[in-house]
Order: sequence, then C-alpha cells, then structure tokens
Amino acid sequence: MLPVQILKDSAQEERGESARLSSFVGAIAIGDLVKSTLGPKGMDKILISGNPESAGGIKVTNDGATILKSIGVDNPAAKVLVDMSMTQDHEVGDGTTSVTVLAAELLKEAEKLVNQRIHPQTIITGYRRALGIAQEALKKSSIESGDNIREDLLKIARTTLGSKILSQHKEHFAQLAVDAVLRLKGSGNLDAIQIIKKLGGSMNESYLDEGFLLEKLPGMYQPRRMEKAKILIANTPMDTDKVKVFGSRVRVDGVAKVAELEAAEKLKMKEKVDKILSHNCNVFINRQLIYNYPEQLFADAKVMAIEHADFEGIERLALVLGGEIVSTFDSPDTAQFGYCELIEEIMIGEDRLLRFSGVKLGEACSVVLRGATQQILEESERSLHDALCVLVTHVKESKTVAGAGASEILMSTAIAMEAQKVAGKEALAVEAFGRALAQLPTIICDNAGLDSAELVTRLRAEHANGRHNFGIDIEKGEIADVTKLGVIESYNVKLCMVSSAAEATEQILRVDAIIKAAPRPRAQDNRPC
Repeated sequence: MLPVQILKDSAQEERGESARLSSFVGAIAIGDLVKSTLGPKGMDKILISGNPESAGGIKVTNDGATILKSIGVDNPAAKVLVDMSMTQDHEVGDGTTSVTVLAAELLKEAEKLVNQRIHPQTIITGYRRALGIAQEALKKSSIESGDNIREDLLKIARTTLGSKILSQHKEHFAQLAVDAVLRLKGSGNLDAIQIIKKLGGSMNESYLDEGFLLEKLPGMYQPRRMEKAKILIANTPMDTDKVKVFGSRVRVDGVAKVAELEAAEKLKMKEKVDKILSHNCNVFINRQLIYNYPEQLFADAKVMAIEHADFEGIERLALVLGGEIVSTFDSPDTAQFGYCELIEEIMIGEDRLLRFSGVKLGEACSVVLRGATQQILEESERSLHDALCVLVTHVKESKTVAGAGASEILMSTAIAMEAQKVAGKEALAVEAFGRALAQLPTIICDNAGLDSAELVTRLRAEHANGRHNFGIDIEKGEIADVTKLGVIESYNVKLCMVSSAAEATEQILRVDAIIKAAPRPRAQDNRPC
C-alpha cells in the first residue's frame, strides 16, 4: 500500500526517537548556557540586542530569566524551559537559573534511561515518586521564622544578593530591602516600592527614601513646595490653547478669523482650568502635557501643576496618594482626591525630583539606586527586585531551609535511601532524580574553581550521618554548618524550584512527535519593477 501524505507539502514532522532527541538536545543546551552563572561565584553574560546602538542594547547580567528572555530560541523544548524560568521569576523572584539547570540535569538523566530502553512513562512515574520524597524531606527540614522574622529576612536577602552584582555591598542592600518590605506590613504590594535609577556615585550610595519620588517638576512660577497637599490626579488633554495649524484644515476669510478661532480655543481651555480649580485642590497632576496658557492660569491661582507623569507613574501615584484618576471635571463632589503632608523638591546628583512625604499609603517608599554605568544600574535593579520578591514571598509563609547546596543534598540523600525500597525499573528513575539534584552543588563548586568531587562526597557523608545543615562554604572552599554562617533560603523558593523543574521535565518527556505547521505562503508581488 502506498504511503498517504496527510500534512501539507511544507509542513514538517519528527516522530519517536528523532523527536525525543530533538527535545533533549534543545533543553539541555539551554541548561548548559546558563549553568556557568549559578552560585555566588557564577560568571556574567553580555547580551547584545539586534540594534546595539539603541538605549539598553547591551545588558550585562547573570540572571537566568533575563538571559533566557533576551535570547531567541526556536527549539520547542527549549521554549518550555524559558517559560518555566519566567514563571519562577514571576512567582518567587529568584531561583531562575537553578530551576533551568535542574530541569536540564533531569533530562540528561532521563536520556540515559531512555537509551537503556526504559519507557518514558516509567521514568515519569519514578520522577513523580522522587519529587514527593524530595518535597516531604524539604518540608521536614524547614524551620518557622516566628519572632526572628527580621533576622531571617536579612539572612535570606544576603543569600539572594550573594550571587548577584550587589554581592560586594550585600549588607547595605539587605538592610535596604528588608526595611522596604517590612514597611509593606505584610500586604506584599510591591507597587508601593518605587525603584529610581540615577547615574553617578557608587552602588553603596544607594538609599531608601521614606517618601514617594516623582521625576517631574512643577510648571514655571508655580509653588515649589506645598504642605497639606490636596491632589487632583487626571488624564486629560491640556494642550489645545491654540489652533494646531499643521494638524487641522481651517477655511477662513481672513487672518482675523484665525485669531477668533484661537481666542475661542483659549476660552475653552480657561473654562476647563476653572472647572479644575473649582475642586479646591492645591496640586494638579496630569498624565498628558500642560501647555503654557493653562500653566500660567495654574500659577496665577497658586496651584502646583505637574505635567506628563507617565502612565505607570500616575497609576502608582494614585495608589500611593489614595486618589483616583479622573478625566472629566463636571462633578467635584464625586472626585476622589489624593493627600500627602508635604511636596518638595530634592536633588539627587544633578537631577531635581519631587518628593511626596506623609502619603496616605504609609508603606510607600522609594529606593534610589546609584551606579557608574547604565548596565550596572539595570543589573542592580534586577538584583534588588529579585531580593524584594523573595522577601515578600517569605513574609507570606515564614519558613526557611539551609542554603549553599545543603537542601539539594538533603533531598538527594532522602531520595537515594527511599529508592532502595522501590522495585523494578522505576527505582532507576528515582535514583536518577536524586543524582540530578546533587548536580546543583557540584556545579556551584565548579563555578567557584573548587574540587567538586571532594566537597560533594564529603557533604553527602555529613548528611548521611544526620548533619543536614551542612553545605558548601564557597569563601573558604570547605563544607560547614551553613545555618550558623547565616546562609538560609526561603522554603517557598526552593519548593517552587524543585516542583517546576520536575513538571517541565515531565512535559518534555511525554513528547513523541513534533509537528511544524506549514508557513503561510506569501502573496504574489505584482507591483511593477
């Protein structure tokens, strides 16, 4: 019987061993790409966009999510790992490199088992059992923070920042991040923490400002300082005080008619400003431009008017000040105003900004980052954002586990012991999961230039003897009780990392065919040459 073609001519299909190999190769390549960035001594990557001359065209980072987001991948399995890293970043903020490397190691072990003629479904069953053992071991080893939550938050922040560009100043930034998160009073609303980047100075000159900073200034001849501010926040056009000749078609009998049109526009704008002033506010903040004429009217009324607050800025302002963004001004009674104790100008470097102090949302604050280059500032912001996310996650469920590879070896040892009770080929998959987990501390040692074989075997022996707090002291190049060194991590971050990696691996292992749809044909170009 002749073969029947089902797919279109240009569609592609890979089946069985070929599809599985393609998935393994793509996902493992992604893991190898970010593997060298893992741990406190991990290296950075330079990412160059398609247009390196553009602003932000070059990034220097060791953040797994940023690296994977910036590279274009075509392999479908590799895209699964990229999406998983993005999810880890959104969920808990940290562990993006670890989760990618663990998933790649799990797939390496799975590839070896597939080559031994073990069915993928058997491997998946074994991995599921091993994941349950790992989660249970991790849960038993976790410790509640209780009354020591500030001290634990500082230790977690130091651990998180220890593998990033801020590691040289981790004490300073750990204090800064913990102070900012504790101001949230458990709400977890990171929108109330604004991060402002200012070129110049060194990183240790960064600071936490307890007010809210806006990178805008009032109009000419308007008050530069306002106490007991009653603020109207708006998104309305204030730039129609004259006819835009280039944007409109006007037929008139003479030049005098144009003057009449401009006068009518001016009168219309004055009526709008009068409506705004009828709200009895002393500060007006607009997302759009405010032209010279309305600016002059606000100055005459001794009202501080701030223009062109971008949408993200004005949304955050409304949240922080307790107001609502309005677009019409016909009903002053229903408008919800924002309030703060003081608005004043401050200087950061050579830049002038407005500080809103005593805002209605008391937990709001601003972090001002300083740095020598734009790349340093951007990487500092990413690092600080990761630390803030981890701390907010920990505040919600205050459990800690040992860091520095201790938790991975703990889970690996627990799995190895339980694997001896599992019968059949499934036991091989359970053991493979444990070996993959043990690869994380091995890679951390290799990246630090240490003897990984010596350290990891000694670490495994300590854990077998019940000393589960032992991990790798990267600074001294030896194993030590890492909880005494203050190297702890959030339980939620570690749990999310192991679970996400296992689920992504299972999804890739289930694949036995890859079908690429036929590309859309281009329409024939009939234009003359």
